[in-house]
Amino acid sequence: MGVLEGKRAVVTGATRGIGRAIAELFVREGAKVSVCARGEDGLIEARTRFAAHAMACDLAVAEQVRAYIDAAAEALGGIDILINNASAFGSADTEEGWAASLAVDVMGSVRASLAAIPHLRAAGGGAIVHITSIAGIRPSARGPAYGAAKAALIHYAQSQAVNLAKDGIRVNTVAPGSIEFPGGRWEKRRLAGDPLYERIRAAIPFGRLGTAEEVAEVVLFLVSPAARWVTGQSIAVDGGQMLT
Repeated sequence: MGVLEGKRAVVTGATRGIGRAIAELFVREGAKVSVCARGEDGLIEARTRFAAHAMACDLAVAEQVRAYIDAAAEALGGIDILINNASAFGSADTEEGWAASLAVDVMGSVRASLAAIPHLRAAGGGAIVHITSIAGIRPSARGPAYGAAKAALIHYAQSQAVNLAKDGIRVNTVAPGSIEFPGGRWEKRRLAGDPLYERIRAAIPFGRLGTAEEVAEVVLFLVSPAARWVTGQSIAVDGGQMLT
C-alpha cells in the first residue's frame, strides 16, 4: 500500500517536467490525481496514462481556476493535497516578464489555494506545496521577475502555514535548482551546445543537474504522514547548487 493510499491530489501544470513527475509518483503511491495545463495534447496523454481527471485551465484567469478546482474536487470526491507547480517562466526584467510571473506563478497559486482550501477543510485537513525555485532564495541575475515571484510565493506559503494550521492544513514550498528533463529548457540548452549549461553543471557540487523525479520525491515526503509536523518550510532541492 502506498503512502498516499486513498488521498486526492491536485497538481497544476502537470503534463511535463516536475509537475508530471509529481503526479505520476503520487499515483504510484496510491493517490487519485487531477492535473491541469493550458495545452490539450498533454492532457489527453495524462488522462490515458496516469490522471484520474485532467482539464485545460489558464491559471492567469480566475474564473478558469475556480472552475477547474471545483471540477477536480467533484471528479476525485474531494481534495486532500494541492500542488501549485505551474509557472509562466517570465524571467525578463520587462513589463511582459513581470506580468506573466505575477499572473501565473503568484496569482495562479493564490487562486488555486483559495479555491481548494474549502475542500481541504471539508476533508479535515491536508497539505499544500508550492513549487518555487532557488531563484526565489538568492539574487537572480538572469531572471529577476521569476525570482521575485518565487520569493513572494515563499512568503505567502509561510503566512498560509500560520493561518491554516488551525484547520489541519500544512503549507510548505520546494525550491528546485537547475533541473533537466525531456523537452525542458536545460535539455534544450545542452542539445544546442549552450555554454551556460556547462557552466551551471560545473558549479553544482555533484557535477550534474537534478531530475524531476528527485524533486517529486521531496514533495511526496512533504505531503505524506512522515512530514505531519512540518509546515511553513522551504526546502531547496538543488544538489548543493546554492552552496557554491
